[in-house]
Amino acid sequence: MRLTALFWLAKGISTWATILDVFPGTRPFEAEPLGRQTVIVYFAVIDFMAAIGLWLTSAWGGVVWLLAATSAVTLAILTPHLLPVSLPFIAVHVGIILIYFGLSWAAAREVR
Repeated sequence: MRLTALFWLAKGISTWATILDVFPGTRPFEAEPLGRQTVIVYFAVIDFMAAIGLWLTSAWGGVVWLLAATSAVTLAILTPHLLPVSLPFIAVHVGIILIYFGLSWAAAREVR
């Protein structure tokens, strides 16, 4: 969980760097369409919430992370103009989600 938390923390920092126009040569945040700005701000908030919850190994952290990961995959597939990401990035998200469900299933079976 903490490894995923570190990955999501880096993702959140990258999103905030986009908002603050830290990356040279990229389009300014203010020049982005309103829909894209909304998506960027949404992930800037939810990625940090997920990272904190995962780091604390709390139940709500897994739920918020799952919301963040599935919404990223859904937006990337259904509206690629709002969240343009590469196919390998989507595959990594889907893989991490499947690993999470597999480990959750295994842990639930072990408790019984």
